Amino acid sequence: MTSAIPAPAAVLLPGTGSDEVFVRSVFAGPLGALGVPLHTPAPVPGAGLAEGFLDELDRLARRHGTLLAGGISFGAHLAAEWAAANPGRCAGLLAALPAWHGEPGQAPAAQSATLTADLVAAHGVSAALAQAEAGSPPWLAAELRRAWPRHGSGLAAGLRVAANRPAPALEALRGLDVPAGIGACTDDPIHPAAVARAWAQALPRAHCAETTLAALGADPESLGRATVLAFLRARAGRPR
Repeated sequence: MTSAIPAPAAVLLPGTGSDEVFVRSVFAGPLGALGVPLHTPAPVPGAGLAEGFLDELDRLARRHGTLLAGGISFGAHLAAEWAAANPGRCAGLLAALPAWHGEPGQAPAAQSATLTADLVAAHGVSAALAQAEAGSPPWLAAELRRAWPRHGSGLAAGLRVAANRPAPALEALRGLDVPAGIGACTDDPIHPAAVARAWAQALPRAHCAETTLAALGADPESLGRATVLAFLRARAGRPR
């Protein structure tokens, strides 16, 4: 990916409990190589997490006219939700690790967020963090150690917002006629690659590209490169 593409600014949103630092580590390099300006809004902790991100997308769309909207996990859900509601203001979608479509139901990410919210509410952020770190690979433990304290007392509420908010249904995705790149990790049980593939199949102009959590841990940009490569394939009209 070396040639610049004419594109509006990209706005990339983090997943629940994550932050703009991680999003930038994933996407700044791949998008910078293409000359795409990147905005990564910081989360507003608590029950207003989702609306805060949607408001920021509205604000940046008023400034730039159209956006490449995207994100990781819950951030990808919100970006697709905003894109479906604002088709005239979205020029493309960059969705990494979508966790479900439609109602969350028994999706692993929704269940995980609920259990973590319960743990935080009962024992506090520090105790929940110690438990989460114990079962996580070093790179993820380091991310949690940085990001969770930033959410502070709003962490549990933000996790519940994500666990209970529907993602765009497949029917809504079928109506989103913009180039879309979907990124998946084939070894991620919380964000199943099958969900990413279902998003890509539903979206009229989408490709899905895959990497692994092992690669992500060693090189965060591996997920960004996969997602952006999928977007470029979709934008070029390459057959799926």
